[in-house]
Amino acid sequence: MSLVRLNIKGISYSQTQSGAYALILSEVDGKRKLPIVIGAFEAQSIAIALEKEIQPPRPLTHDLFKNFSDRFEIIVKQVIIHKLVDGVFYASLICERDKIEEVIDARTSDAIALALRFAAPIFTYENILEKAGIILKTDPKKEDSEAHPEDVLFFDDIDTESEEVETTNDNYQNKSINQLNELLTKAVADEDYETAAKVRDEISKR
Repeated sequence: MSLVRLNIKGISYSQTQSGAYALILSEVDGKRKLPIVIGAFEAQSIAIALEKEIQPPRPLTHDLFKNFSDRFEIIVKQVIIHKLVDGVFYASLICERDKIEEVIDARTSDAIALALRFAAPIFTYENILEKAGIILKTDPKKEDSEAHPEDVLFFDDIDTESEEVETTNDNYQNKSINQLNELLTKAVADEDYETAAKVRDEISKR
């Protein structure tokens, strides 16, 4: 079976499952997207790994795993989403130490959080993408933007709430840059990374 490389496209709150998030993976050389429902902690860990500007004051679980692996010279070479059973994805970490390769079973969300920290590629099999892959709508209003139209996702198509972030961000529009920086510092110190990401987005807009 052929492997298909995936990139992380985005994360959105899931409307269908309370406290869950939808992680969207996109095939590198195609239009299909692979939505995976993950927990809040894993979504936070993946988001922090994606947001290079946000550094937690203490290592999260996946950061600890990375530090532990570095200390003992263990490398995660790649992640493979190898099975889909009853809507549940199964993944493996392909690790190497002293030129000896090992395969370790992992939850898909944990595997992706670690792949980001190790800069390891993410793959799935073609048959899984054929079975669970979808093609999301593009936003016609974004056609003239710098991003390619196919890169804009309507998370409503996967039963998620796309308006939540925009509504929350309105609370920051009347604050100064200094106030926003203070909020960002406090949010990171409090380990409230969801708020930190929203404040960071508002600062980036300025």
